[in-house]
Amino acid sequence: MARFVSSMNVSLDGYVDHDRMAPDADVFRHWTLAVKRTPNSLYGRKTYDLMRYWEPDQPDWDDARREFAAAWRAQKKWVVSQTLTEVGPNATLISSDIEATVRSLKDRLPGQVDVSGTILAQSLADWGLMDEYQLVLHPVALGSGKPFFAGPRPPMQLSGSDRIGATVICLTYTVT
Repeated sequence: MARFVSSMNVSLDGYVDHDRMAPDADVFRHWTLAVKRTPNSLYGRKTYDLMRYWEPDQPDWDDARREFAAAWRAQKKWVVSQTLTEVGPNATLISSDIEATVRSLKDRLPGQVDVSGTILAQSLADWGLMDEYQLVLHPVALGSGKPFFAGPRPPMQLSGSDRIGATVICLTYTVT
């Protein structure tokens, strides 16, 4: 049975904003290693649209970006969307029977499945399917934006903390 884990960069005041919190080299390496060790991902539409940046090679990429792109492309992806009509390589669109399909993935996939997208993570939490949250906490207060938690969550217990470079920490909370 799969473990569903939501992991994203988040500000001290709880917001997710990929444009206003660019990762430094240490955080970027953290994400590359995380993607390499997780063969499956479940995406909401907006986050998937952002991540499609990594599909075609870009001429200005350095070795670190090429390494991340290769790892991301290798992941099997499921994309939850009722507006998309197609998805890119190595991805499967889930547009109907969403809860049943996601439950089936949880039942049949081994290991960890990364859940990307705050609204999608909230839906999975509402269905009792989320297992863990990893907040990659950056030392910045954004003051506004999309909150990491899109709604109330079940009780959680701190199960780990890992420093990433000089200024970022990953806090891991397990749903109890």
